[in-house]
Amino acid sequence: MTLFSEAIKLKDGVLHNIQYHQQRVNNTLSCFYQTTIDLSVIRDRIPPHVKNGLYKCRVLYSDKIEDVEFIPYFFRNIQKVGVIRDDEIDYSYKYANRSNLNTLLQKSGCDDIIIIKNGLVTDASSSNLVFKSAKGLFTPKECLLPGTKRKQLLERKKIREQSIRVEDIQAFNAVCFINAMVDLTDDIKVQTSSLLYL
Repeated sequence: MTLFSEAIKLKDGVLHNIQYHQQRVNNTLSCFYQTTIDLSVIRDRIPPHVKNGLYKCRVLYSDKIEDVEFIPYFFRNIQKVGVIRDDEIDYSYKYANRSNLNTLLQKSGCDDIIIIKNGLVTDASSSNLVFKSAKGLFTPKECLLPGTKRKQLLERKKIREQSIRVEDIQAFNAVCFINAMVDLTDDIKVQTSSLLYL
């Protein structure tokens, strides 16, 4: 049985971007189980003690919801970021098993990594990337996993897709980390001049 996970932002009792998470779950289930799950049932599982503050709602599922947990969320302090190559890595679905990504991160000795596959920038270990320049905000077209926040920002035309080669990175000023829990406005970023090429 293949297990998948979905991390949904729960802030002050409200689940964010649930429609984007539902779309991704639907796509995953149509490929693996030919069934559907309605994520709206999670609203009935939110305990009173997590209805204030910021929590990660982690949904573990197969052909049905296996588990739902609510984890207090704190923004990571990302300072040391390594650029690392892996031409074999695949994370096209949000598998519960993240061992390949975790191994890459541990091997780097950094707070986070920028993964290069076949010469092109993809993602960080648990985030999509947005690169800043005078021309605007750009997210790698060749991401490993199209994230829910990434999709929302693209649809709202806040960011644009672009293929970014490893040698293009220094043409940008900074790189931001975004995911279901972290928006651009949270300003989790590093300067590209500080990146370590491993």
